[in-house]
Amino acid sequence: MKAFTNANPRDLPHALTLIQQAHSSGQHASIAGGGSDLLGMIKERIVEPDVVVNLKAIKGLDQIFTYKHGPGLKIGGLATLDSITRHQVIRRQYAVLAEAADSVATPQIRNVGTLAGNVCQRPWCWYFRNGFPCYKAGGNQCFSITGENQFHAIFGGGPSFIVHPSDTAPALVALDAKFHIAGPKGERTATLSEFFVLPRQNAARENSLAPDEVLVAVAIPSAHPGTRSAYHKVMDREAWTHAVVSAAIVLDMDKDVCRSARIVLGGVAPIPWRVPDAERVLTGQRITPELAAKAGEIAVAEAKPLAKNAYKVPLTKAVVRRTVLQLAQRA
Repeated sequence: MKAFTNANPRDLPHALTLIQQAHSSGQHASIAGGGSDLLGMIKERIVEPDVVVNLKAIKGLDQIFTYKHGPGLKIGGLATLDSITRHQVIRRQYAVLAEAADSVATPQIRNVGTLAGNVCQRPWCWYFRNGFPCYKAGGNQCFSITGENQFHAIFGGGPSFIVHPSDTAPALVALDAKFHIAGPKGERTATLSEFFVLPRQNAARENSLAPDEVLVAVAIPSAHPGTRSAYHKVMDREAWTHAVVSAAIVLDMDKDVCRSARIVLGGVAPIPWRVPDAERVLTGQRITPELAAKAGEIAVAEAKPLAKNAYKVPLTKAVVRRTVLQLAQRA
């Protein structure tokens, strides 16, 4: 492991200054919140920073609070997954996010892992993580296309077929969240469509953060009365793993009629994958088992599996059907 300097900024402007100073002197700077994913990548020499800017001591970046002016909730980027899981407002009004956070890894990881870290973690593709010169590592090919692609993308792939590893990201997309990003030019807000990046847009990145920018908070609008939400995750083992397939679903219900729906898939695409056609089939309708099954069918209509991951198609279909039906039947 390459030696690096650990920097502990006193506040956010100081952190941004340290990052800029490193870049201006030709050094590589990495940003650490909880640091669980970063430390592993440093040990595996996937990244070799000269400076690690540790944000953990900056006050306020771990807070969860309601807006003083305007509706909704704001979650600091350094809020731990455990604190999100246990937060009563999130559990009551944004259950899909609480359930997604609670599904990540193990209790030990959730105690230190942060929301920003979970959203911004790098892919867990075994080619990328094991030193292959793939697109994600700056190479010119995706080894999964003809190789071991059991856990790779069935939507949105090409030229890379990685899947986005975050559990909380699909939940945030389903909740129509916005990202607050700080950089040397000030703070900007990005929608989810502006934040996540497909490989065809940038094969080396999963999001639009510049090297000198930090994800500082996520803002979630108020939930309408009648909103029901859930996160359903399928794994290849019980813990310490990422979704083979997941679905974050938010339904705005008027008794048994769906006023609107947001369905976002995880584990199946390089970004959280929204399926608006499946949402539209539910809108304005009384949800029945037949309609939930139709939504599942439509959700996978554009899937393009690789040689070894076609099993994800019926699995995704079943996860959508089951979750929609469970939410519709929830009192």
